[in-house]
Formats: sequence, C-alpha cells, structure tokens
Amino acid sequence: MRVLIVEDHRDLAESLARGLRRHAMDVELAHDGEQGLTRAASGAYDVVVLDRGLPLVHGDDICRALVEQGCPSRVLMLTASGALADRVEGLALGADDLAKPFAWAGLLARTRALGRRAHPVRQPELVCGPLRLDPARRTASHAGTQLPLTAKEFGVLEYLLGARGRTVATDELLAKVWDEVADPGTTTVKATVNRLRTKLVDRSVIQTVPGEGYRI
Repeated sequence: MRVLIVEDHRDLAESLARGLRRHAMDVELAHDGEQGLTRAASGAYDVVVLDRGLPLVHGDDICRALVEQGCPSRVLMLTASGALADRVEGLALGADDLAKPFAWAGLLARTRALGRRAHPVRQPELVCGPLRLDPARRTASHAGTQLPLTAKEFGVLEYLLGARGRTVATDELLAKVWDEVADPGTTTVKATVNRLRTKLVDRSVIQTVPGEGYRI
C-alpha cells in the first residue's frame, strides 16, 4: 500500500511514517500544502493522510481539488480539534476524519481500511429505472442528468443501489461507506443522504424507513 503523509509538523510526520513502514506500507512525506497537493494529485497513492491546518495550501482546499480532479486516492483528514465544524467540513469534501490527538492504533486501523477500499473490484453498472451508476468510471446519472457527487455521496448511492430495494441501516452505511472505526453516534450519514437527495431529479427515489434506515 502506498501512503502519502502531508503534515507540517516534521517530528509527527516522521513518527507516523516509521510506524506505517513497520506494517509494510510504502510511505512518502510532504511538509506543506503546496507540495502535498502536487504529490497527491498524481493519484499514485492509495491513501493520503492529510493535516487540515497546512501552510501555503489549506487541507480543505487540497481535498476539494482532489475530488474535482477525480483522484482515486482515499483521504484521511487530520483535524487539530474535535470541533464538529471541522469534522463536518472535511466529511462534506469526501474525506474520512481523525481528530488530534489520536491513538496510533486508530490511525493504523483507518489507514488500512481506506487502503482496502482504494482499488475496489470492478462491478457492472447499477441501474434502477432512470437512475444509473457506473462504479468503474465513478459516474452517476438520473433521468439523463449527470450527478456531481462527492466521494461519500457516490458511495452511499452505490451501496443503496447494490442493496436492490433492501432497507439499509444507518450503521451499515457508516461501516461500509466510511470505515469500521467511524463514530456510530455521528449524524454524517443523514447529512450525506440529504445532500445526495438534493442532487437527484426526484428526491423521493431515496426513501427513509423510520427506525430502520434507507432504501431505493
């Protein structure tokens, strides 16, 4: 697994790199946002561990640029605090998040989980009436209209379509689209589904099943 760590605190960056390398990961470092964006945009990494408060280019701007460029790398955003506003901003951009200070085991678990999702097995196009999603090309459309989806919105839509009408619990979406160590008490699934609905031609395509979850 190839990992890029973008962190301006050099001692922390070196410490994380040593730890990941002990687990057979190929790790490279960047110490400011400008260098981090250049390297990450190459798409050569399975996971980008990205500090949010970077000099030269902010972590949010890097994440936003990677999404717009269709970069296949998974992003783990390191936030300086556990403030809800910081977490929501990163999640809205399609990143997974981890608040500082964090436990080493937590960072390792999340990096491994994201690495497993970096190169998913190619699947056939998923179709439900006028709603179409191509996992290989990472494109989705509804009634012929292309949908500008973030990575998390795409993941939620893909998983719901793959369930073929089955009701999917919020906890299941959180585990499959985010990762197994995501906070089960978070409202990020609900927020992501609401944003996804606003981009569909018909919002009612995604139904809420009270007390159970969501289905298409």
